[in-house]
Amino acid sequence: MICAEVTVYPLKHNNPESVINNSIRVLQNENVDYKVGSISTHLHGREEDVWRGLKEMFDTAQEAGEVNMVVTISNAAD
Repeated sequence: MICAEVTVYPLKHNNPESVINNSIRVLQNENVDYKVGSISTHLHGREEDVWRGLKEMFDTAQEAGEVNMVVTISNAAD
């Protein structure tokens, strides 16, 4: 099991909230536990599921244009 903290930063976009919300929404289709915070989203699950969730988030966000995504990964026990 691993956990990740991820923040999506849309660049040059008129409605950054929609980009962020759409990228988080894809996690509903992934096999990860996640909690949305005010600044970042926390994911927890099997390593391959967390990595897949992060990739899906990035792929969805970049459909709207330029984006930065900052991720911290940990395998430390809860």
